[in-house]
Amino acid sequence: MDILTRRRFLLASGVVGAGALAAGAGALGLAELLKTASGGTSDASARKLVLVTLYGGNDGLNTVVPFADPAYHSARPELAYAPEEVLHLDDTLGLNPMLTGLKKLWDDKRLAIVLGVGYPRPDRSHFRSMDIWQTASPVNPVQTGWVGRWLDGTSAPPEAAVSFEPVLPPMLAGETRAGSCVSPSGLSLPNGITPEMLAALGQPEDGEPTPRARAASAYTDLLHVEHLIREAEKTPRDPAAGPELELLTTGTGRTSSLSTQLALVARCVEAGVPTRVYSVSLDGFDTHADERAGHESLLKRLDDALSGFVNRMSRTEAGRQVTVLVYSEFGRRVRANASDGTDHGTAAPVFVLGPRVAGGFYGEQPSLTDLDDGDLKANLDLRTVIGTMLHSVLDVDPGQYLDGFRTDPLPLLPAV
Repeated sequence: MDILTRRRFLLASGVVGAGALAAGAGALGLAELLKTASGGTSDASARKLVLVTLYGGNDGLNTVVPFADPAYHSARPELAYAPEEVLHLDDTLGLNPMLTGLKKLWDDKRLAIVLGVGYPRPDRSHFRSMDIWQTASPVNPVQTGWVGRWLDGTSAPPEAAVSFEPVLPPMLAGETRAGSCVSPSGLSLPNGITPEMLAALGQPEDGEPTPRARAASAYTDLLHVEHLIREAEKTPRDPAAGPELELLTTGTGRTSSLSTQLALVARCVEAGVPTRVYSVSLDGFDTHADERAGHESLLKRLDDALSGFVNRMSRTEAGRQVTVLVYSEFGRRVRANASDGTDHGTAAPVFVLGPRVAGGFYGEQPSLTDLDDGDLKANLDLRTVIGTMLHSVLDVDPGQYLDGFRTDPLPLLPAV
């Protein structure tokens, strides 16, 4: 079997992350992706962004609850929370009762809630709406993610953006560069495939076309990433960081998605990794039936993971430069369906958390009676939120990466 045939075989045979890497992730080489604390040269004052994607369309109305609005209770007689059940934020809005950790962050002014976020001409398709969020291009479909364009435009080193997800999200794919995809559970090779064979597939060949050479280098990068992420995990920790975040596992031995992903982010931040953008995710928010119990379970997992992570980050100088953005592709419809669930909607709240965040409400809560075909009308364009991250965390001009879209950044991340 020649080397090119072996490469095709390996791509098809189940190496975790190989498909995403061969499509561009890590194609520029990742030998310094995850530096240890002793060998790292990362600037502890560099601002960092953690993007948390809630796949499936989170029900914003049962996350940030308009408990004082009669229209909310009328539209959701079985799903609505009574005023005494929610964690009050002001006289009209409260958090879901599962979000006790986020409520403490709110009280500490470390949680900002951006209300009514959406985009023009909303699309209720999971795929199209998520594509719009990850490309930040609601008008014209594009082939690059907004983080990927930042990688392209700033000539950022390849370790600048890392995803701790099963596959590389489109958000991290640029035209000439892409972020790297690292599995939280480690590198998994098919039977009969050894790390030495994987390394051999990554050796360059004279005269190879550029795309094929990039795909080849992805195999070498896989091994570099796997080794260096485990080295970061073993790095001696600063005692000031506090207790270790728990790496939860299920009964099947698979890692608990968001908790493990954020634990790895925490270890990388503490180890002095030069990464500026991390991407993590939690799935399961497509709550069409029997929503309340399932949604509460998801929100509890989200709350435990986020509050533990932000509290941990508050204890070190590098951690205090971390900002977390939490979003979903869309909210749910105002009225409950006949299955005690909710269907695909439009606008929803976005969370921004971290030690640098000026907590509070931003934007306006959409009306529950002035609707667009049963859906909430967005009051704030998603590009305003993303532009704020580009401006206030990544220190670039948002218009350069958002197809000329320009607006004043939200004041939720004051200049230091």
